[in-house]
Amino acid sequence: MNSSLPPRVVVVDDSDLMRTLLRGILRDNEYQVVGEAKNGVGALELAERLRPDIICMDVIMPEMGGLEALQTIKAMHPEIIVVMLTDSPTVENVRESIQGGASGLIIKPFNPGKVLDTIGRAWQSARRPAASPQAL
Repeated sequence: MNSSLPPRVVVVDDSDLMRTLLRGILRDNEYQVVGEAKNGVGALELAERLRPDIICMDVIMPEMGGLEALQTIKAMHPEIIVVMLTDSPTVENVRESIQGGASGLIIKPFNPGKVLDTIGRAWQSARRPAASPQAL
């Protein structure tokens, strides 16, 4: 991760509208959207090929859902920050996202302020050196 460049983001959602909305929010706020996919299969391919800093990924998608893709991405590239997207934030979805290694969860429909806050916090915590007891 090069801290002088904008974070490179991949957006993964089976909804064209959701990808478009999220892309607009991110591009207007110092993020570089480098790829998009419609399902977890595409997410895995883009994670491998592009090695983005951040992946914003829907929980429920056809072919391969976000939770399954999350586990594979974190196993292959633990340095990639993954923020999950959902319109049904059930206790199970939240728990599986956290256990799978997600750095945050964004609830649809998107609130630009909350999107930027969640992704910004995940990005800042990943760039921070290992927390010392004083920093906590």
